Amino acid sequence: MRIKDLDQLKVREDVFDEITLLALYKMVNKGWISAIGGSISTGKEANVFLADRKEERVAIKIYMTRTANFQKMQTYIAGDRRFLNIGKTRRDIVFAWTRKEFSNLKRALEAGLSVPKPLVFDRNILVMEFLGEDEIPYPQLRVAKIVDPAGVYASLIESLRVLWQTAKLVHGDLSEYNILYGGGKAWLIDMGQAVTPDHPHSIIFLRRDLEQLNRFFSPLCDTIVLIDLMRQITGIPHLPENAGTELSEA
Repeated sequence: MRIKDLDQLKVREDVFDEITLLALYKMVNKGWISAIGGSISTGKEANVFLADRKEERVAIKIYMTRTANFQKMQTYIAGDRRFLNIGKTRRDIVFAWTRKEFSNLKRALEAGLSVPKPLVFDRNILVMEFLGEDEIPYPQLRVAKIVDPAGVYASLIESLRVLWQTAKLVHGDLSEYNILYGGGKAWLIDMGQAVTPDHPHSIIFLRRDLEQLNRFFSPLCDTIVLIDLMRQITGIPHLPENAGTELSEA
């Protein structure tokens, strides 16, 4: 059911708290969105909804200020020189996280990568391109019908190489849950935690991303040895075998 009266959202206090409602009212008044539709995905940290923006469908991602994983967010924000002077409250961290995802998506898009185009953000809300057809979102990679697994695997490796070398980012939480597959290609989503290569844990995050990628694709096609992948993506030919294993609990 489409919701055009934002007052109706007050019954959903778990998602649409006062902070979120204020941001939504602002977006409606500025013409950034005109209507909110059904849920696309739900999670502990954020919910995504279908929405209208003039004549186009968009996705609205709402980070929940009450239930978001505050400690996890701090792990990725701490050490990112782009976000040094932010407050320490839960609200400050969530607002910074929203701004961080907008920035990361913009950098990835400018590098030519397949990510949802970020449109606007305010407080804990991010408006971005809707990835799907006929109001049906593209499926997560884990449930998608992949005709050519080897081709998709190779394309994702190239995407991660471009992400590191051109966009100067590492995804940091890659898995078959935050890769969508549709329109004949794989799309990277959920970029809030992505950090720059100079982040103290960037190699750790990269190794973990590639471990997840190999774990998913190994039953489907031939995969590349982990350290060879890391060297290929970073462009560092003599990267040590154990690179990224330090502080592996990060």
